[in-house]
Amino acid sequence: MKRVFNVNGVCRPDRNYMVALQPRLEKIRKMVEDGAYFTINRARQYGKTTTLRALGDNLKDDYTVVSLDFQRMSRSDFEKESSFVQGLAREIGKRFPFMKGMREPVKKELLRFADRSDADVRMAELFDCFSLWCAQSEKPVVLIIDEVDTASNNQVFLDFLAQLRAAYLDRDVTPAFWSVILAGVHDIRNIRRKIRPDGERRENSSWNIAADFRVNMSFSAEDIAEMLEEYEADHHTNMEIRLIADLLYDYTSGYPYLVSWLCKCMDEDLSGCEEFSDQSAPWTREGFLMAVKMLLEDVNPLFDSLTGKLNQFPELDGILSRLLFQGERIPYNADDMAVRNAQMFGLVKVRDSSVQIANRIFEMRLYNRYLLGYKEQNNEIFAEGSRHRNQFFTAGHLNVRLVLEKFVETFDDLYGEKGMSFLEDEGRRYFMLFLKPIINGVGSCSVEPRTRNNERMDLVIDYRGERSIIEMKIWRGNAYHERGEQQLSDYLDYFHLKKGYMLSFNFNKKKEIGVKEVVLGDKLLIEAVV
Repeated sequence: MKRVFNVNGVCRPDRNYMVALQPRLEKIRKMVEDGAYFTINRARQYGKTTTLRALGDNLKDDYTVVSLDFQRMSRSDFEKESSFVQGLAREIGKRFPFMKGMREPVKKELLRFADRSDADVRMAELFDCFSLWCAQSEKPVVLIIDEVDTASNNQVFLDFLAQLRAAYLDRDVTPAFWSVILAGVHDIRNIRRKIRPDGERRENSSWNIAADFRVNMSFSAEDIAEMLEEYEADHHTNMEIRLIADLLYDYTSGYPYLVSWLCKCMDEDLSGCEEFSDQSAPWTREGFLMAVKMLLEDVNPLFDSLTGKLNQFPELDGILSRLLFQGERIPYNADDMAVRNAQMFGLVKVRDSSVQIANRIFEMRLYNRYLLGYKEQNNEIFAEGSRHRNQFFTAGHLNVRLVLEKFVETFDDLYGEKGMSFLEDEGRRYFMLFLKPIINGVGSCSVEPRTRNNERMDLVIDYRGERSIIEMKIWRGNAYHERGEQQLSDYLDYFHLKKGYMLSFNFNKKKEIGVKEVVLGDKLLIEAVV
């Protein structure tokens, strides 16, 4: 069977191109061997289910593995204790044919619990049966439950966690599951839930026996390169594997779904189209950037989930806006629930004790979200970019200098009389709003995280395979400006470019607006001042 890149459901090595899971599985297996109870909480589409399936296969020779999925249980199963016990016993019963060494008394007892006619069955009775099972099993029993978020907002689930916790603490005298793994988006230890009928809210601590899960489930550039080598062995595209692997990592930070989506797009959607005539053509920088464009315009479960979280938790908007447009450095504070939620949902990551947008794809998608919303209130600058769009292209190339010249003119006409605070808070946003309709549909832009701060942000524009760097900065005097020129020159070296651009927002009333050229060593800098 021909292997393909997969973005829907579980990945299988015989059917799909995958990164090697073995190094991760070995780390997780070590936690199981130590008898740990723990949670794998990662954002949506992060490969949790694929990892759990592979883990079950890895453990089956030495353990009795019970793999469940709470999504298979209905809402009514979680309404009360007896229905939960029945539903859980029913799901375990479905796995009897795949379990060796289970004694008949245990099977009969679990089947009795699954019988809907027994309306008074209690959670404690079920755990007594689990204890008997673990005592009689030929191998240690490992319980794996996927999609625990399905049940994490009700009292019955908290009772279930409390029973697991009690069994864990007492397992030196009473047999219990050797290891328990719960997987979902939320970190169960941090979910506040309603405990009492009167609505008093307490912190859920029923899972405070869980070991920390520190296994990195994102893909490295090396992981991606190894996967591409397998693809290349089958298809012989002559791609520059390291180049494509680095691009994939640079834009996704190794987010599994995003990596697979882009690869699938280059393999299936772009191959043979008008711009990429054969299977080899998409596996280039130009093909990759086209795949990025298509991803940013796509409607998929991951982006829908992120949008849902932003709607559900409005406080996330404040954090993201500060990162995206103000260039603010937000120190990581483990007690800041908004930051913790943004991290849990995969929107941000922590690097060097600072909060950053999780990856370049999310950043670009978020810019689209916020800029289009901002456009409704400030459509003049967007409309000007749209109206003059055609004049910025020559033979298919984007004339960035002309974009800057027109922006300076337009900005001065519309907002030249505004004060300093207006420029500092809104200037960068307005330039990106002006630029969006010009490159929309063909090019893309993102902010380089290494240069993002209150005074400087480097905007990276990719248009038809050509890359341009625009440093957006706040004017702080000539000396600071000259340092900025040198910083931009150094940054151009990183991208192997000889031409760069600088857009300065100057608050001086005597400022001289316009665009000029500056030669710095072997670099040509196009500088615009508004």
